[in-house]
Amino acid sequence: MMQYRFDPVYNCEMCDAPSEKHKIVGQRLNTSQGLRPKSKKGISVSVQKCSNCGLLYSNPQPIPFDIGDHYGIPPESYWSTSYFTWDEKYFVNQIQTFKKLARFEPGMKALDIGAGIGKCMKSLEAAGFDAYGFEPSEPFYERAISKMNISPERLKLGQAENVEYEDETFDFITFGAVFEHLYHPRQSLQKALGWLKKGGIIHIEVPSSKHLMASVIDTFYKIRGTNYTTHLSPMHSPFHMYEFDIRSFEELSEKLGYRIVHKEYMVGSVRNFPTILHPIFKWIMKSTNRGLQLIVWLEKK
Repeated sequence: MMQYRFDPVYNCEMCDAPSEKHKIVGQRLNTSQGLRPKSKKGISVSVQKCSNCGLLYSNPQPIPFDIGDHYGIPPESYWSTSYFTWDEKYFVNQIQTFKKLARFEPGMKALDIGAGIGKCMKSLEAAGFDAYGFEPSEPFYERAISKMNISPERLKLGQAENVEYEDETFDFITFGAVFEHLYHPRQSLQKALGWLKKGGIIHIEVPSSKHLMASVIDTFYKIRGTNYTTHLSPMHSPFHMYEFDIRSFEELSEKLGYRIVHKEYMVGSVRNFPTILHPIFKWIMKSTNRGLQLIVWLEKK
């Protein structure tokens, strides 16, 4: 059983707007809720939405006593051995986007934040980058070295809050599927911008707070007379602490010194609904930018 302390949130972690003025979206349990959350038992936290930038967050924030409760599970316990096979197409689309946004030269330095078992680092190296990374999970870190042959000189064990690099070291930094797990995303972004060279690019993929399917399920909850929300999962896998609106990144651009040079939305899958409705939902998500993931590309001024 995971143990937490619960810290109140007084200001938006992205734009700093006071939380007392933010809308309460609903309650989120520490377990998968399904379509009948009232039948489940557990601990819940409120989910709020920033009235200024649209960030979704839990209030209070559940902070695990041991970060290993979240990230200490060995990869083999929930992935097959085939997961440790690197596919040369992995992260290729993101690399191609970077090369469209920046003038690529072989040997450019890239940093993968939350490197996992090192697949992204291998793809970056194959594309001509000088790749580095850090990973908070010791089991992932160890297997990146032992199973994926990542050099321990290029991969650090640590979190965004405590890892250090020289200023203006990297040309490209990626936060793929990481930013939503950070307790202080703005601080982590500011720190990463310090490591980035002028004109360098940061890539961030995050859950979108405007995801259509989440809104549909929340409406279903309301019709059934409940105050639950399907947004976020701070106390169960995949442990998402935040969902983001593009306004959060727009709000910070002048304050942190970057420009948004590209953005896109990834539709994602459709669950809990009849298969015949999936194409309709996917078409709506694609045409209205209400997909599962928001992807932003930031250039340092």
